[in-house]
Amino acid sequence: MKYDGIMIGFGKAGKTLAGVLAKKGGKVALIEKSDRMYGGTCINVGCIPSKSLITSAEHAGCCSDGDFSKKADYYKSAVEEKRRVTSMLRKKNYDKLNDLEGVTIYDGIGHFLSATQVQVDQKDGSSVILEAEKIFINTGSEPVKPGIPGIENNPKVYNSESLMDEEKLPGHLILIGAGYIGMEFASMYRNFGSEVTVLQDGGNFLPREDRDVAEEIRHIMENRGIKFLLGAKTTSIDGGRVLYEKDGSSHEITGDAILIATGRRANTRELDAERAGITLTSRGAVQVDEYLKTDVPNIWAMGDVNGGPQFTFVSLDDYRIVLAQLEGKDRSRAGRVNVPYSVFMDTPLGRVGMTEAQAREKGIPVKVAKLPTAAVPKAQVLRKTDGFLKAMIHAETGKILGAALLCPEAYEMINLIKLAMDMDADYTVLRDQIYTHPTMTEAFNDLFAV
Repeated sequence: MKYDGIMIGFGKAGKTLAGVLAKKGGKVALIEKSDRMYGGTCINVGCIPSKSLITSAEHAGCCSDGDFSKKADYYKSAVEEKRRVTSMLRKKNYDKLNDLEGVTIYDGIGHFLSATQVQVDQKDGSSVILEAEKIFINTGSEPVKPGIPGIENNPKVYNSESLMDEEKLPGHLILIGAGYIGMEFASMYRNFGSEVTVLQDGGNFLPREDRDVAEEIRHIMENRGIKFLLGAKTTSIDGGRVLYEKDGSSHEITGDAILIATGRRANTRELDAERAGITLTSRGAVQVDEYLKTDVPNIWAMGDVNGGPQFTFVSLDDYRIVLAQLEGKDRSRAGRVNVPYSVFMDTPLGRVGMTEAQAREKGIPVKVAKLPTAAVPKAQVLRKTDGFLKAMIHAETGKILGAALLCPEAYEMINLIKLAMDMDADYTVLRDQIYTHPTMTEAFNDLFAV
Protein backbone atom coordinates (compact mmCIF):
# COMPACT_ATOMS: atom_id res chain seq x y z
CA MET A 1 0.00 0.00 0.00
CA LYS A 2 1.71 3.18 -1.18
CA TYR A 3 0.98 6.65 0.15
CA ASP A 4 2.34 10.17 -0.15
CA GLY A 5 2.70 10.31 3.61
CA ILE A 6 2.32 8.06 6.67
CA MET A 7 1.33 9.46 10.10
CA ILE A 8 2.11 7.17 13.04
CA GLY A 9 -0.17 8.50 15.77
CA PHE A 10 -3.43 10.46 15.79
CA GLY A 11 -2.19 13.39 17.90
CA LYS A 12 -2.61 17.12 17.40
CA ALA A 13 0.25 17.55 14.93
CA GLY A 14 -0.35 14.34 13.00
CA LYS A 15 -4.08 14.72 12.56
CA THR A 16 -3.75 18.38 11.51
CA LEU A 17 -1.01 17.66 9.00
CA ALA A 18 -2.89 14.65 7.61
CA GLY A 19 -5.98 16.76 7.01
CA VAL A 20 -4.08 19.56 5.29
CA LEU A 21 -2.12 17.20 3.01
CA ALA A 22 -5.29 15.34 2.06
CA LYS A 23 -7.07 18.58 1.19
CA LYS A 24 -4.13 19.43 -1.06
CA GLY A 25 -4.71 16.20 -2.98
CA GLY A 26 -2.30 13.93 -1.09
CA LYS A 27 -2.90 10.29 -0.20
CA VAL A 28 -2.25 9.86 3.52
CA ALA A 29 -2.25 6.87 5.90
CA LEU A 30 -2.98 7.61 9.56
CA ILE A 31 -2.16 4.88 12.09
CA GLU A 32 -3.61 4.77 15.62
CA LYS A 33 -3.24 1.80 17.95
CA SER A 34 -6.18 2.64 20.22
CA ASP A 35 -9.74 3.53 19.26
CA ARG A 36 -9.85 5.55 22.48
CA MET A 37 -7.03 7.85 21.35
CA TYR A 38 -8.37 9.45 18.18
CA GLY A 39 -7.31 13.08 18.54
CA GLY A 40 -4.34 12.36 20.79
CA THR A 41 -3.41 12.64 24.45
CA CYS A 42 -4.93 16.06 25.10
CA ILE A 43 -8.46 15.23 24.07
CA ASN A 44 -8.63 11.74 25.54
CA VAL A 45 -6.41 11.37 28.61
CA GLY A 46 -4.82 14.77 29.19
CA CYS A 47 -5.89 18.40 29.02
CA ILE A 48 -9.59 18.09 28.18
CA PRO A 49 -10.68 15.34 30.60
CA SER A 50 -8.63 16.78 33.45
CA LYS A 51 -10.03 20.28 32.88
CA SER A 52 -13.55 18.88 32.68
CA LEU A 53 -13.05 17.28 36.09
CA ILE A 54 -11.32 20.38 37.47
CA THR A 55 -14.29 22.52 36.38
CA SER A 56 -16.71 20.09 38.04
CA ALA A 57 -14.58 20.05 41.19
CA GLU A 58 -14.72 23.84 41.44
CA HIS A 59 -18.51 23.56 41.62
CA ALA A 60 -18.47 20.75 44.18
CA GLY A 61 -18.66 23.09 47.17
CA CYS A 62 -16.23 23.69 49.99
CA CYS A 63 -13.99 20.68 50.49
CA SER A 64 -14.56 20.59 54.25
CA ASP A 65 -18.37 20.82 54.22
CA GLY A 66 -21.16 18.46 53.27
CA ASP A 67 -21.88 14.75 53.27
CA PHE A 68 -19.06 12.72 51.70
CA SER A 69 -21.55 10.29 50.14
CA LYS A 70 -23.16 13.20 48.30
CA LYS A 71 -19.74 14.34 47.13
CA ALA A 72 -19.01 10.80 45.96
CA ASP A 73 -22.24 10.79 43.93
CA TYR A 74 -21.35 14.18 42.47
CA TYR A 75 -17.87 12.95 41.60
CA LYS A 76 -19.30 9.94 39.75
CA SER A 77 -21.51 12.25 37.69
CA ALA A 78 -18.45 14.44 36.96
CA VAL A 79 -16.59 11.38 35.62
CA GLU A 80 -19.59 10.56 33.44
CA GLU A 81 -19.63 14.12 32.10
CA LYS A 82 -15.91 13.89 31.42
CA ARG A 83 -16.53 10.71 29.41
CA ARG A 84 -19.30 12.40 27.44
CA VAL A 85 -17.03 15.31 26.49
CA THR A 86 -14.07 13.15 25.50
CA SER A 87 -16.24 10.70 23.54
CA MET A 88 -17.84 13.55 21.62
CA LEU A 89 -14.49 15.14 20.76
CA ARG A 90 -12.94 11.77 19.90
CA LYS A 91 -15.75 11.03 17.42
CA LYS A 92 -15.49 14.49 15.88
CA ASN A 93 -11.75 14.05 15.38
CA TYR A 94 -12.22 10.64 13.80
CA ASP A 95 -15.06 11.70 11.51
CA LYS A 96 -13.26 14.86 10.41
CA LEU A 97 -10.41 12.83 8.91
CA ASN A 98 -12.29 9.68 8.00
CA ASP A 99 -14.62 11.75 5.82
CA LEU A 100 -11.68 13.03 3.74
CA GLU A 101 -11.15 11.07 0.54
CA GLY A 102 -7.36 11.25 0.81
CA VAL A 103 -7.08 9.84 4.36
CA THR A 104 -7.07 6.15 5.27
CA ILE A 105 -7.17 5.36 9.00
CA TYR A 106 -5.52 2.15 10.19
CA ASP A 107 -6.34 0.79 13.65
CA GLY A 108 -3.27 -1.00 14.93
CA ILE A 109 0.32 -0.70 16.09
CA GLY A 110 2.64 0.88 13.54
CA HIS A 111 6.33 0.01 13.55
CA PHE A 112 9.16 0.55 11.10
CA LEU A 113 10.48 -2.06 8.72
CA SER A 114 12.76 0.44 6.98
CA ALA A 115 13.06 4.19 6.38
CA THR A 116 10.17 4.02 3.90
CA GLN A 117 8.07 1.10 5.15
CA VAL A 118 5.80 0.79 8.18
CA GLN A 119 4.01 -2.38 9.21
CA VAL A 120 0.64 -2.08 10.92
CA ASP A 121 -0.31 -4.95 13.22
CA GLN A 122 -4.09 -4.72 13.20
CA LYS A 123 -6.52 -5.70 15.92
CA ASP A 124 -7.86 -8.69 13.96
CA GLY A 125 -4.40 -10.24 13.97
CA SER A 126 -3.59 -9.37 10.38
CA SER A 127 -0.78 -7.08 9.24
CA VAL A 128 -0.42 -4.66 6.37
CA ILE A 129 2.72 -2.99 5.05
CA LEU A 130 2.53 0.69 4.12
CA GLU A 131 5.11 2.57 2.07
CA ALA A 132 5.77 6.28 1.68
CA GLU A 133 8.63 8.67 0.95
CA LYS A 134 7.57 10.87 3.89
CA ILE A 135 6.82 9.51 7.35
CA PHE A 136 5.74 11.49 10.41
CA ILE A 137 5.94 10.18 13.99
CA ASN A 138 3.33 11.57 16.38
CA THR A 139 2.93 8.86 19.00
CA GLY A 140 2.87 11.18 22.01
CA SER A 141 3.87 10.27 25.54
CA GLU A 142 2.83 7.99 28.38
CA PRO A 143 2.97 8.23 32.19
CA VAL A 144 6.31 7.36 33.76
CA LYS A 145 6.18 4.24 35.92
CA PRO A 146 8.95 4.48 38.53
CA GLY A 147 10.59 1.32 39.83
CA ILE A 148 8.86 1.36 43.21
CA PRO A 149 8.17 -2.16 44.57
CA GLY A 150 4.43 -2.83 44.89
CA ILE A 151 3.20 -0.74 41.96
CA GLU A 152 2.59 -3.58 39.49
CA ASN A 153 -0.88 -5.14 39.57
CA ASN A 154 -1.87 -3.05 42.56
CA PRO A 155 -5.57 -2.04 42.24
CA LYS A 156 -5.03 0.96 44.49
CA VAL A 157 -2.27 2.46 42.33
CA TYR A 158 -3.18 4.78 39.45
CA ASN A 159 -1.53 7.08 36.97
CA SER A 160 -2.95 10.40 35.77
CA GLU A 161 -4.86 8.66 32.97
CA SER A 162 -6.40 5.76 34.87
CA LEU A 163 -7.43 7.79 37.93
CA MET A 164 -9.66 10.01 35.81
CA ASP A 165 -11.70 6.93 34.85
CA GLU A 166 -12.16 5.75 38.44
CA GLU A 167 -15.79 6.32 39.44
CA LYS A 168 -15.26 5.97 43.19
CA LEU A 169 -14.07 9.12 44.96
CA PRO A 170 -11.15 8.22 47.25
CA GLY A 171 -11.59 9.25 50.85
CA HIS A 172 -7.82 9.74 51.07
CA LEU A 173 -5.72 10.26 47.95
CA ILE A 174 -1.93 9.93 48.21
CA LEU A 175 0.09 11.55 45.43
CA ILE A 176 3.66 10.53 44.76
CA GLY A 177 5.22 13.46 42.93
CA ALA A 178 4.71 17.18 43.52
CA GLY A 179 5.11 18.44 39.96
CA TYR A 180 2.57 20.32 37.89
CA ILE A 181 0.42 17.25 37.14
CA GLY A 182 0.42 16.36 40.81
CA MET A 183 -0.61 19.87 41.82
CA GLU A 184 -3.58 19.89 39.43
CA PHE A 185 -4.79 16.55 40.76
CA ALA A 186 -4.18 17.49 44.40
CA SER A 187 -6.22 20.66 44.00
CA MET A 188 -8.95 18.88 42.02
CA TYR A 189 -9.49 16.00 44.44
CA ARG A 190 -9.38 18.25 47.46
CA ASN A 191 -12.17 20.31 45.88
CA PHE A 192 -14.13 17.11 45.27
CA GLY A 193 -13.82 16.38 49.00
CA SER A 194 -10.94 13.90 49.29
CA GLU A 195 -8.27 14.13 51.93
CA VAL A 196 -5.03 14.67 49.99
CA THR A 197 -1.40 13.99 50.95
CA VAL A 198 1.50 14.75 48.61
CA LEU A 199 4.87 13.00 48.89
CA GLN A 200 7.91 14.37 47.10
CA ASP A 201 11.40 12.92 46.99
CA GLY A 202 13.34 16.16 47.40
CA GLY A 203 12.78 19.21 49.50
CA ASN A 204 12.71 21.86 46.76
CA PHE A 205 9.04 22.31 45.91
CA LEU A 206 8.35 23.27 42.25
CA PRO A 207 12.03 24.01 41.54
CA ARG A 208 11.36 25.67 38.15
CA GLU A 209 9.48 28.51 39.86
CA ASP A 210 10.73 31.45 41.90
CA ARG A 211 10.69 30.65 45.60
CA ASP A 212 8.04 33.26 46.40
CA VAL A 213 5.74 31.76 43.74
CA ALA A 214 6.32 28.16 44.86
CA GLU A 215 5.84 28.97 48.52
CA GLU A 216 2.64 30.89 47.81
CA ILE A 217 1.26 27.89 45.90
CA ARG A 218 2.12 25.62 48.79
CA HIS A 219 0.61 28.09 51.28
CA ILE A 220 -2.66 28.25 49.33
CA MET A 221 -2.88 24.47 49.12
CA GLU A 222 -2.05 23.87 52.75
CA ASN A 223 -4.70 26.40 53.76
CA ARG A 224 -7.19 24.22 51.88
CA GLY A 225 -6.15 21.14 53.79
CA ILE A 226 -3.65 19.52 51.41
CA LYS A 227 -0.73 17.95 53.29
CA PHE A 228 2.83 17.96 51.94
CA LEU A 229 5.62 15.56 52.88
CA LEU A 230 8.72 16.97 51.20
CA GLY A 231 12.00 15.07 51.25
CA ALA A 232 9.98 11.84 51.51
CA LYS A 233 11.43 9.03 49.40
CA THR A 234 8.89 6.31 48.64
CA THR A 235 10.53 2.90 49.19
CA SER A 236 7.61 0.54 48.53
CA ILE A 237 3.85 0.25 48.26
CA ASP A 238 1.73 -2.50 49.80
CA GLY A 239 -1.91 -2.23 48.77
CA GLY A 240 -2.94 1.22 49.93
CA ARG A 241 0.04 1.53 52.27
CA VAL A 242 2.96 3.72 51.20
CA LEU A 243 6.28 3.23 52.96
CA TYR A 244 8.74 6.09 52.77
CA GLU A 245 11.94 7.42 54.31
CA LYS A 246 12.19 10.95 55.63
CA ASP A 247 14.85 12.58 57.80
CA GLY A 248 16.71 9.31 58.19
CA SER A 249 13.80 7.26 59.50
CA SER A 250 11.07 5.04 58.05
CA HIS A 251 7.39 6.00 57.96
CA GLU A 252 4.17 4.83 56.39
CA ILE A 253 0.86 6.31 55.33
CA THR A 254 -2.33 4.63 54.13
CA GLY A 255 -4.78 5.84 51.52
CA ASP A 256 -7.73 4.67 49.43
CA ALA A 257 -5.96 5.50 46.16
CA ILE A 258 -2.35 6.23 45.23
CA LEU A 259 -1.56 8.44 42.24
CA ILE A 260 1.87 8.10 40.64
CA ALA A 261 2.47 11.61 39.28
CA THR A 262 6.13 11.44 38.32
CA GLY A 263 5.88 12.83 34.79
CA ARG A 264 5.50 11.49 31.24
CA ARG A 265 7.94 10.04 28.71
CA ALA A 266 8.02 9.72 24.93
CA ASN A 267 6.03 6.78 23.56
CA THR A 268 8.63 5.07 21.34
CA ARG A 269 8.83 1.49 22.63
CA GLU A 270 6.78 -0.04 19.81
CA LEU A 271 8.25 1.94 16.91
CA ASP A 272 11.28 -0.28 16.13
CA ALA A 273 12.99 3.02 15.34
CA GLU A 274 16.39 1.42 14.81
CA ARG A 275 15.12 -0.41 11.72
CA ALA A 276 14.63 2.95 10.04
CA GLY A 277 17.97 4.33 11.29
CA ILE A 278 16.28 6.71 13.73
CA THR A 279 18.25 7.79 16.80
CA LEU A 280 16.60 8.00 20.21
CA THR A 281 17.80 10.29 23.01
CA SER A 282 18.99 9.03 26.39
CA ARG A 283 15.45 9.64 27.65
CA GLY A 284 13.90 7.55 24.89
CA ALA A 285 12.56 10.40 22.75
CA VAL A 286 13.04 10.62 18.99
CA GLN A 287 16.08 12.80 18.32
CA VAL A 288 15.29 15.67 15.95
CA ASP A 289 16.94 18.86 14.68
CA GLU A 290 15.49 22.36 14.73
CA TYR A 291 13.31 21.43 11.76
CA LEU A 292 11.99 18.32 13.58
CA LYS A 293 13.80 16.03 11.18
CA THR A 294 15.27 12.81 12.47
CA ASP A 295 18.65 11.46 11.36
CA VAL A 296 16.70 10.05 8.40
CA PRO A 297 15.90 12.98 6.06
CA ASN A 298 12.42 11.75 5.08
CA ILE A 299 11.19 11.13 8.64
CA TRP A 300 9.98 13.78 11.09
CA ALA A 301 8.82 13.58 14.72
CA MET A 302 6.22 15.94 16.15
CA GLY A 303 4.69 16.51 19.58
CA ASP A 304 5.64 14.89 22.89
CA VAL A 305 7.54 12.06 21.19
CA ASN A 306 10.39 14.37 20.11
CA GLY A 307 11.28 15.31 23.68
CA GLY A 308 10.16 18.95 23.49
CA PRO A 309 7.73 20.71 25.83
CA GLN A 310 4.76 18.40 26.43
CA PHE A 311 1.94 20.74 25.46
CA THR A 312 -0.68 20.28 22.76
CA PHE A 313 -0.12 23.85 21.57
CA VAL A 314 3.56 23.03 21.02
CA SER A 315 2.48 19.98 19.02
CA LEU A 316 0.35 22.29 16.88
CA ASP A 317 3.39 24.50 16.29
CA ASP A 318 5.40 21.41 15.38
CA TYR A 319 2.84 20.82 12.63
CA ARG A 320 3.42 24.36 11.35
CA ILE A 321 7.17 23.79 11.26
CA VAL A 322 6.88 20.56 9.26
CA LEU A 323 4.23 21.93 6.90
CA ALA A 324 6.44 24.95 6.17
CA GLN A 325 9.24 22.64 5.00
CA LEU A 326 6.88 20.67 2.79
CA GLU A 327 5.81 23.96 1.22
CA GLY A 328 9.40 25.13 0.72
CA LYS A 329 9.29 27.70 3.50
CA ASP A 330 11.73 28.27 6.35
CA ARG A 331 10.35 27.79 9.85
CA SER A 332 12.04 26.05 12.76
CA ARG A 333 12.04 25.66 16.53
CA ALA A 334 14.74 28.34 16.68
CA GLY A 335 12.00 30.92 16.13
CA ARG A 336 9.83 29.56 18.92
CA VAL A 337 10.36 31.78 21.96
CA ASN A 338 8.37 32.74 25.03
CA VAL A 339 6.42 29.47 25.27
CA PRO A 340 3.83 29.97 28.02
CA TYR A 341 2.29 27.32 30.24
CA SER A 342 -0.57 27.12 32.70
CA VAL A 343 -1.22 24.97 35.74
CA PHE A 344 -4.94 24.63 36.36
CA MET A 345 -4.86 24.54 40.13
CA ASP A 346 -7.19 26.43 42.38
CA THR A 347 -5.60 29.13 42.29
CA PRO A 348 -4.25 28.74 38.70
CA LEU A 349 -0.74 29.67 37.59
CA GLY A 350 0.20 31.21 34.25
CA ARG A 351 3.91 31.46 33.38
CA VAL A 352 6.01 32.75 30.52
CA GLY A 353 9.63 33.77 30.02
CA MET A 354 12.31 34.11 32.68
CA THR A 355 11.85 33.79 36.40
CA GLU A 356 13.37 36.46 38.62
CA ALA A 357 16.07 33.98 39.71
CA GLN A 358 17.00 33.19 36.10
CA ALA A 359 17.28 36.87 35.20
CA ARG A 360 19.53 37.60 38.18
CA GLU A 361 21.70 34.54 37.49
CA LYS A 362 22.30 35.92 33.98
CA GLY A 363 23.30 39.28 35.44
CA ILE A 364 20.37 41.08 33.81
CA PRO A 365 19.35 44.31 35.55
CA VAL A 366 15.79 43.38 36.54
CA LYS A 367 12.93 45.40 37.95
CA VAL A 368 10.25 43.27 39.62
CA ALA A 369 6.60 44.30 39.50
CA LYS A 370 4.28 42.60 41.98
CA LEU A 371 0.60 42.99 42.79
CA PRO A 372 -1.54 41.06 45.30
CA THR A 373 -4.51 39.31 43.71
CA ALA A 374 -6.67 40.83 46.44
CA ALA A 375 -5.97 44.29 44.94
CA VAL A 376 -7.84 43.36 41.74
CA PRO A 377 -11.57 44.30 41.86
CA LYS A 378 -12.59 41.32 39.68
CA ALA A 379 -10.86 38.95 42.12
CA GLN A 380 -12.99 40.41 44.90
CA VAL A 381 -16.11 39.89 42.77
CA LEU A 382 -15.08 36.27 42.14
CA ARG A 383 -14.28 35.89 45.86
CA LYS A 384 -10.94 34.38 44.86
CA THR A 385 -8.23 36.62 46.28
CA ASP A 386 -5.33 34.24 46.93
CA GLY A 387 -2.01 34.69 45.16
CA PHE A 388 -0.29 37.53 43.35
CA LEU A 389 0.80 38.75 39.92
CA LYS A 390 4.50 39.15 39.22
CA ALA A 391 6.41 40.45 36.19
CA MET A 392 10.11 40.79 35.49
CA ILE A 393 11.15 43.88 33.49
CA HIS A 394 14.55 44.76 32.07
CA ALA A 395 15.51 47.79 34.16
CA GLU A 396 17.30 49.51 31.25
CA THR A 397 15.29 48.62 28.14
CA GLY A 398 11.79 48.36 29.60
CA LYS A 399 11.22 45.01 27.88
CA ILE A 400 9.25 42.30 29.66
CA LEU A 401 11.48 39.37 30.62
CA GLY A 402 8.85 37.08 32.08
CA ALA A 403 5.80 36.81 34.29
CA ALA A 404 4.16 34.55 36.85
CA LEU A 405 0.45 35.10 37.38
CA LEU A 406 -0.98 33.24 40.36
CA CYS A 407 -4.57 34.43 40.23
CA PRO A 408 -8.00 33.64 38.76
CA GLU A 409 -8.01 33.41 34.94
CA ALA A 410 -4.20 33.41 34.83
CA TYR A 411 -4.36 30.84 32.01
CA GLU A 412 -6.05 33.47 29.79
CA MET A 413 -4.09 36.51 30.95
CA ILE A 414 -0.66 34.99 30.35
CA ASN A 415 -1.27 34.90 26.60
CA LEU A 416 -1.48 38.69 26.44
CA ILE A 417 1.89 39.03 28.17
CA LYS A 418 3.37 36.45 25.77
CA LEU A 419 2.04 38.47 22.82
CA ALA A 420 3.58 41.68 24.20
CA MET A 421 6.92 39.88 24.63
CA ASP A 422 6.78 38.45 21.11
CA MET A 423 6.07 41.93 19.72
CA ASP A 424 9.07 43.26 21.72
CA ALA A 425 6.74 45.79 23.31
CA ASP A 426 7.76 47.99 26.21
CA TYR A 427 6.06 47.11 29.50
CA THR A 428 4.30 50.48 29.36
CA VAL A 429 2.16 49.19 26.49
CA LEU A 430 0.40 46.85 28.90
CA ARG A 431 0.45 49.47 31.64
CA ASP A 432 -1.31 52.10 29.52
CA GLN A 433 -3.73 49.83 27.68
CA ILE A 434 -7.49 50.41 28.03
CA TYR A 435 -9.13 47.23 29.39
CA THR A 436 -12.76 46.40 30.03
CA HIS A 437 -13.97 46.50 33.64
CA PRO A 438 -14.27 44.56 35.83
CA THR A 439 -11.81 42.01 34.45
CA MET A 440 -8.69 40.32 35.69
CA THR A 441 -6.72 41.69 32.72
CA GLU A 442 -7.14 45.27 33.89
CA ALA A 443 -4.81 44.32 36.73
CA PHE A 444 -2.01 45.00 34.23
CA ASN A 445 -2.69 48.73 34.62
CA ASP A 446 -1.57 48.46 38.24
CA LEU A 447 0.92 45.61 37.96
CA PHE A 448 3.07 47.49 35.45
CA ALA A 449 2.78 50.86 37.21
CA VAL A 450 6.35 50.57 38.49
